[in-house]
Amino acid sequence: MDASFINIAIVVVYLLAMLAFGWWGKSRTKNNSDFLVAGRRLGPFLYTGTMAAVVLGGASTVGGVGLGYKFGISGMWLVVAIGAGVLLLSLLFAGTIQKLKIYTVSQMLTLRYGSTATEASGIVMLAYTLMLCATSTGAYATIFVVLFDWERPIAIAVGGAIVLVYSTVGGMWSITLADQVQFIIKTVGIFFLMLPFTLNAAGGFEGIRSRVDESFFQIDGIGVQTIITYFVVYTLGLLIGQDIWQRVFTAKTPTVARWGGATAGIYCILYGVAGALIGMAASVALAGVDIAVKDDVYAEVAQTLLPVGIGGLVLAAAVAAMMSTASGALIAAATVARADVLPFVASWFGKDINTDDSDNPEHDVKANRNWVLALGIIAIVIAIITKDVVAALTIAYDILVGGLLVAILGGLVWKRGTGIAAAASMAVGSVVTLGTMIILEINAEAPLDGIYANEPIYYGLLASALVYVAVSLLSKPTDPQVMRNWQRRVAGQAAEEAPLPTAAR
Repeated sequence: MDASFINIAIVVVYLLAMLAFGWWGKSRTKNNSDFLVAGRRLGPFLYTGTMAAVVLGGASTVGGVGLGYKFGISGMWLVVAIGAGVLLLSLLFAGTIQKLKIYTVSQMLTLRYGSTATEASGIVMLAYTLMLCATSTGAYATIFVVLFDWERPIAIAVGGAIVLVYSTVGGMWSITLADQVQFIIKTVGIFFLMLPFTLNAAGGFEGIRSRVDESFFQIDGIGVQTIITYFVVYTLGLLIGQDIWQRVFTAKTPTVARWGGATAGIYCILYGVAGALIGMAASVALAGVDIAVKDDVYAEVAQTLLPVGIGGLVLAAAVAAMMSTASGALIAAATVARADVLPFVASWFGKDINTDDSDNPEHDVKANRNWVLALGIIAIVIAIITKDVVAALTIAYDILVGGLLVAILGGLVWKRGTGIAAAASMAVGSVVTLGTMIILEINAEAPLDGIYANEPIYYGLLASALVYVAVSLLSKPTDPQVMRNWQRRVAGQAAEEAPLPTAAR
């Protein structure tokens, strides 16, 4: 039987399984909490798998192998930075975040500062999660183009529709169940198939060392500045991303959130090392193959170096990585849009919109499904019509970190931080980040050089931190009643879950 046919059959079976998990998850989705945060009932195994799955997407899997192919062992730093972010979030903040019984990052800001001025953060978070979903949607389409010989728009539409169906039908329960399969497939595909087969094809470490430049074995071969940037952008971004926090909200207990997340973080670091080693070995084993783009290395290894059938599993692992990130970003975008952005925008027009319908759970779940469906369609359209979604994601990511990081982490660690300081730091940090990006782009020698530069996020963070500290010290302390309520939540004494908000408070 033709090898390509077997690989295609394996990927098709995987895609059908994802749809089946959507319907399975539907049976467990009875109310708003079930749909958005899996009823806050995930134990260690499910939580660790879903956390690892959501952060290890196409950039970590296909991109990580490509970086190893180009830079050697130092290609691991992108994924290591992601793992470090999961570790820090889990060990330092996840226990506290889980106790709050909320749905969004913006709700945490309102609860901590008692100020509606911080609600604008929802708009930034929506832009970030929507661009993340669109980027992941476009990424797994590249596998479908190679495998099925489809045109890119068709590949995006079909792959996006599959994610859209299982995410819409069962919400976070469907996504969690799908993530477990994706986690297992990625683990088997990377650690037990690609790594040993590729190393063997390259003649082991001695074979690699004898045929590559010595810089391939230097831990900083990719460049110290690049490594620092990875940690600033990805490690810090993971500390405050809605898609990551929403997974923390699914944990059954603070202990599960802390140690299950820490386990996922360690797994991510090992995943990054494995990807870099695969890329290094591929640079030797595929020495005679013309590879124009480093991200094509993953698919080339699957189709050239692996036995029939195993290549299909490895391609399914790549699709799994991208779909888990896309589905996580999609439900995060829908949650933020409904819980934060809709009431905030409605308040501009004096409208009072109640997005919580806890008295009618079925209606509440239906409303959430509608938001997931609508934003999923938008993400698919963006992925199809936009040639450089990564540039849009970079802008959103830089504003997320440069604008929101200080206010969010400051609220978690500094009691003196005030609401007016948080709002001011978000505004100044976002403006400085975006402004620096525009200035650099105007003066750049090549298109997008300013957008991809490192300086905007550094300047944004510095300006945001200075404003936050200065305004906090110059303004009145947060209302004692607000702080008492916050401390009660942090202590895990919330009587019930925080409802989705209304526009008026």
